[in-house]
Amino acid sequence: MTRNTHPDVAHNLALAIIASSNAPALLLGGDLNIIAASASFCRGFAFDPQDVAGRPLFELGAGEWDVPQLRSLLRATLAGHAKIQAYEMDLNGDAEPRRLVLNAQKLDYGDAEQVRLLLSVSDVTEARISEKLKDDLLREKAILLQELQHRVANSLQIIASVLMQSAKQVQSEETRTHLRDAHNRVMSIATVQQQLAASRLGEVELRGYFTQLCESLGASMIHDHSQLSLDVSADDSKVNADISVSLGLIVTELVINALKHAFPGDRGGKILVDYHSEGQDWKLSVSDDGVGTPEKLAAAKPGLGSSIVDALANQLKATVQTEGSDPGIKISIQHVDSAAAKTVPKSRE
Repeated sequence: MTRNTHPDVAHNLALAIIASSNAPALLLGGDLNIIAASASFCRGFAFDPQDVAGRPLFELGAGEWDVPQLRSLLRATLAGHAKIQAYEMDLNGDAEPRRLVLNAQKLDYGDAEQVRLLLSVSDVTEARISEKLKDDLLREKAILLQELQHRVANSLQIIASVLMQSAKQVQSEETRTHLRDAHNRVMSIATVQQQLAASRLGEVELRGYFTQLCESLGASMIHDHSQLSLDVSADDSKVNADISVSLGLIVTELVINALKHAFPGDRGGKILVDYHSEGQDWKLSVSDDGVGTPEKLAAAKPGLGSSIVDALANQLKATVQTEGSDPGIKISIQHVDSAAAKTVPKSRE
């Protein structure tokens, strides 16, 4: 209300606002007595409208509205020293406690005796109960997920151990090789699971992820680290968990393939895992300086590892390219944002 409004007009306007309000609201005088109450207030708090007008706010019901902090805030608002905005309080009466949100606005008519407060009340009890239930469910889900991750990690370790023990006991070298391959794949999946479990924000930092993954592969497959090295070069890229799983499995397959075929006998060398991105475009490559050549690789019958890499690259909408690095082989998986590529104008010939 402005100071230029006639007090009687302003007062009648305030009463009209209360009468037409669909929300619980009270018009209070300078002594904090109730001048008028909306029908929804009386209905919501089970008051007889004829018993509300003229009564002090703090004597409503069984005195449950007489909250010291609310009393202090209302008086400070009347004096112009404070504002009540989204003040939450518990209303503890004979019935179940209710959670209320209060807002108060001072209506100043330019006359100290005509000061009024417009107090609106919202019952958020059900909303707060729903929020608490949601929080409890999320907390329970987090605990169950943590327990599941713990059980999965233990199960993977047991499976890997059984595979390694079986590889040591079988007589067939071919069977032993297959069992060791299975062991390495299980260990790589265990590393993936461990890294994803540690990610709290739903994104995985690839440099640390690839480094940990390669350390796990190197520990199980490289016998002499002074002769054969496995390094990672990556930028600060972060991707969501689903993409990181696919990238991790691609790295696992390509590194295992290089360790198995690129360095026969006691040959030494180096394997490099490289990942860099720019915007939505990215490129992952695994290169070695071993004995392989693209021609030999192309002539060989595609194995399980190659099929896995091709399938994962297709899932990521990426292409696979194999090239010689003299010596060795470099296999790249590259993703180019097709939407961005279409916006680039073609050069004139």
